[in-house]
Amino acid sequence: MSRVALVTGGTRGIGRAISIALRDAGYRVAANYAGNDDAARQFTEETGIPHFKWSVADYDACVEGAGKVEAELGPIDVLVNNAGITRDAMFHKMTPEQWKEVIDTNLSGIFNMTHPIWPGMRERKFGRVINISSINGQKGQAGQANYSAAKAGDLGFTKALAQEGARFGITVNAICPGYIATEMVKAVPENVLKERILPQIAVGRLGEPEEIARCVVFLAADDAGFITGSTISANGGQYFI
Repeated sequence: MSRVALVTGGTRGIGRAISIALRDAGYRVAANYAGNDDAARQFTEETGIPHFKWSVADYDACVEGAGKVEAELGPIDVLVNNAGITRDAMFHKMTPEQWKEVIDTNLSGIFNMTHPIWPGMRERKFGRVINISSINGQKGQAGQANYSAAKAGDLGFTKALAQEGARFGITVNAICPGYIATEMVKAVPENVLKERILPQIAVGRLGEPEEIARCVVFLAADDAGFITGSTISANGGQYFI
C-alpha cells in the first residue's frame, strides 16, 4: 500500500506543486488549506487530491484535521509543513498582531502539525517531516523581522527534532526556497523584479514551484533515510550558507 503524505498549504503555490509531485510519485496525498474555498475545490477537481480545511495556527484544529486525514487515507507517513503567511512591515511600524500572526502560523504551526502525528511515526518506526523554511530565515530580510524569525526557528526545530527521530526511522529536514514564481512573487512590479530581485540570483531567473517539489519528493523517499537534520537551499545561487 502506498504511503500517505499530508501537505499543509497544499492547494496553492509551492504547496500545490508539492501535492501534485507526491501524487505522481505514488503517494496518497491530502492537501490542507486554511482560507480559499474556491481554490481548494478547483484544486481537487483538477488533481483528484482531497482537500481538508483547518488553520495550522490552531493546535486543536490540527489534531482534529490530522485525525480526519488518517481516518480517510490511513496513517500519515510524510508530513510537509508548507503553510505560511506574511505580514510585512518595517519593525518600527510592525504591530504585535502582525508579529503574532506570523509566528503562530509559520513557527508554532509546524509544532501544531508535527506534534499529533509524531507518536504514530515513532510507533511505526518510519516518518518523513519536511519543513518549508525560506532563504529569509537564513539571511534575514528588511521588513520581515516576524517572517525571518519564524523561518529561522523552523530550521532550529528541524535540527533538534532530527536528533530525536533518528533512532525511530524518522527523518526531519528543511528546504529553503528563494524567489519562486508563485502568484505572490509574480504580483511584484516588473521593474522591481528586473532591477532589484533578478540581479541577486546567480542563475538569472525565478525558481519554479516544481523545482521545490522535486526536493520534497527526494527527501520523502524511503531510501532517503540517511539524510536528516539537513537544509536544502534552493535559491538559484542567491545566497550560500
